[in-house]
Amino acid sequence: MTTDPRTAALGDPLSVVHLEVSDRIATVRLNRPEARNALSTEVITLLEVAMAAADADTASDVIILTGSDPAFSAGLDLKELGSTGDNLRAGGASGATAARRGPWAPTRKPVIGAINGVAVTGGFELALNCDFLVASDRARFADTHARVGVMPGWGLTVLLAEAVGVRRARELSYTGNFLTADRAFAWGLVNHVVVHDDLLPFTRKLATDIAGNDARGVQRMRATYTAVTDVAPAEGWMVEARMGREWAAGGIDPAAVEARRQRIVERGRSQL
Repeated sequence: MTTDPRTAALGDPLSVVHLEVSDRIATVRLNRPEARNALSTEVITLLEVAMAAADADTASDVIILTGSDPAFSAGLDLKELGSTGDNLRAGGASGATAARRGPWAPTRKPVIGAINGVAVTGGFELALNCDFLVASDRARFADTHARVGVMPGWGLTVLLAEAVGVRRARELSYTGNFLTADRAFAWGLVNHVVVHDDLLPFTRKLATDIAGNDARGVQRMRATYTAVTDVAPAEGWMVEARMGREWAAGGIDPAAVEARRQRIVERGRSQL
């Protein structure tokens, strides 16, 4: 495990991000169920720590990322965004750099997303940064950056287009409309849709299949896939980051976000 002193907190069941390792599988769980696992500064920071710790732990070969019911993640915590806006600047949320892309530092181990409920905006980006996804039949996906008035910083404009095609990605981003689990499967966003209670057992079975292979071989295969798929899109990450920084430089008014927050929440609920 890492020597980061925050790592010890990840074992606390009450921590907003929980890490558990068993049977060669590290499970990282977003754990703010009362806030639908919204991404506060604390959650974003501890998620980075948890992913680094899981990747460094010699007792695991694969990582599962999931959320505490009822949601995977509702995205950036709009209450914090509408007050201080600190969570918009936390971690790598300001966008890709030459050394860093996405919500956590690069991992050697495969990351499977077990999507147990809504995955919205920043939560959708967390899902997209996984190697592949298994969805509960309760899962819903939406890119509501345009509804909130913020820009993606974790590769959504690259990864979503890669997953579903650029025209479908544009529709999702321009409208902010929700995508059901079944439609996500039909569009190629998720690999499997299972009944909710089977989500983690099914995902752990896939993780066990991975862990049963040669770990170095799996990691090399993962690195190869990353290298191959990065040949064209690598510049796209930097373009998204630049566009996001330019947007933020114009000023994001927390009061305006707060004024829109209830309308954003009500519009999302009407589509679930």
